[in-house]
Amino acid sequence: MSEIQNISILQPTRRQALSMMAMMTAAGVVTPGLLGRGQAFAAPPAKPTGQLVIAFSQEPTKFNPHLLHIEVDEGIHFSVFDPLFFIDEKGVFKPSLAVEVPTVANGGISADGLHWKIKLRDGVKWHDGKPFTAEDVKFTLELLVDPNFLSWRRTGHELVRDITVVSPTEITWRMDKPFAPYASILASTFIVPKHILGPEADKNNAPFNNAPVGTGPFKWLERVAGDHITLAANTDYFGDGPYLERIIYKYIPDLTVMYTQFAAGEIDVVGLQWITADHYEDAKKLPGKVIEVMERSTVETVTFNLGKPQFQDLAVRQALYHAIDKQTIMDALYYGLPKSTETYMPTQSFYFNPDLPKHEYSLEKAKKLLDDAGWVPGGDGIRVKNGVRLSFANSTTSGNHLREQMQQFMQQSFKDIGVEMSISNLPPAVMWGDFWMKSQFDSAIAGIDFLTGADPDTSDYFRSTSTVAKGGAGQNVWQYANPEVDKLLSEGGTSFVPEERKKVYLKIQEIVRHDLPFLPMFPFTVVRGHKAGVENVIANSNVRIDSWNVGSWYRA
Repeated sequence: MSEIQNISILQPTRRQALSMMAMMTAAGVVTPGLLGRGQAFAAPPAKPTGQLVIAFSQEPTKFNPHLLHIEVDEGIHFSVFDPLFFIDEKGVFKPSLAVEVPTVANGGISADGLHWKIKLRDGVKWHDGKPFTAEDVKFTLELLVDPNFLSWRRTGHELVRDITVVSPTEITWRMDKPFAPYASILASTFIVPKHILGPEADKNNAPFNNAPVGTGPFKWLERVAGDHITLAANTDYFGDGPYLERIIYKYIPDLTVMYTQFAAGEIDVVGLQWITADHYEDAKKLPGKVIEVMERSTVETVTFNLGKPQFQDLAVRQALYHAIDKQTIMDALYYGLPKSTETYMPTQSFYFNPDLPKHEYSLEKAKKLLDDAGWVPGGDGIRVKNGVRLSFANSTTSGNHLREQMQQFMQQSFKDIGVEMSISNLPPAVMWGDFWMKSQFDSAIAGIDFLTGADPDTSDYFRSTSTVAKGGAGQNVWQYANPEVDKLLSEGGTSFVPEERKKVYLKIQEIVRHDLPFLPMFPFTVVRGHKAGVENVIANSNVRIDSWNVGSWYRA
């Protein structure tokens, strides 16, 4: 493993400052800000005024931010809760519940990365009026590793030892070993109230999980299942804002309907999954709308459940990749906006590997791979090996018409090589619930943001112990297990020098590209849209949801 350096003397560029220590050092020289306080375009109102309707194509259903959840749920989490510090659109950490971002320079982190000290804001209140203290931070960190709790992430947190509440506004702990990604993990770790959740015997089914209480800029008001969630301004918020009296998260599963309502003025901001590419040209002409094209860190994938016998043969996964006409899909369905990728790493990342084998669409190569591996066509033309038919279902979100068309492309191509793929799509709340998180699917089309902020660690997705279906905690839904990848993840997590870490993550990408637990298609190139006059809607590729700074949104 790499030697730990006193990174307080490192001077990396912003692009290179993707490791925990480098980023923390960079954070120490910026003016401290509050959660989501970007530069506005006009003066915000003196008090909360009006409301905004934000559309999501998937319905948020997990309101305790530490239960198993997906991206859309974080729209609620960022609105209701706060982390200790957060990562802004420029990749810089800024304080939130903490007074300052801990660094080596300010004494918040020891030079070896093992000892942490966090100073907290005084006077912060939970939405029910109770005071926020260091006890809540301690409770949150311990909850995440409670074996009886269905934690969405234990990575990093399981290394925390000797948590000590020094005072109501100061907490310290020791790391069992240095772990570079922990700063990025903390930046997406929302603090929850001990006084509410602590007494609950069953925290997985506590009333709090359906009516959350946070410290964030908005308070829980109501949920109409299948339709919308309404949040009200927290007028006691410790930061500037919020500037809106209410925000409404509206659930619209049909992306064409979502666009139609946006064009008609019924929606103020198009959130997940944005304006589809086939509406881009029309959207640009809409009066009174702001339209922006942006490549995100989310990668569209065709994901396999390696627990299914059909996918345990590497030759099958390789053949299916050859059988997908990626370029036609990108050109015909997505109007040429996205570009092909061979990895899960964002193309703009310092750790991106540009030298991976390039995809080749070839039905002949696909057939040969299957022939050579012993998959023989049966009487109905579908290949069989050792009693296993090469037949499976593919699932994704109902109402996503572009993915549905992609499935039809794939279905025909796979049939041409003797593979049967049925289409079995589900409502978002079902698709991305236990069906996805507990690996109950055969295969799926899913957009996945593999990173935590800008950090390249992917332990949640590729470590063998991160499979929920096997009793782990994480998002290794494909049930992927490679001992070399496990070893490299451990090595990369204890290196604090970007150039040294890069070698590790380039290799991990190479192995994953060879093993193909999923087929990398293309990074999301999204068409974002909002009404003119809605201010501070700032894109941030370091987070998984557009409403990361919703507390600072307002109408000009």
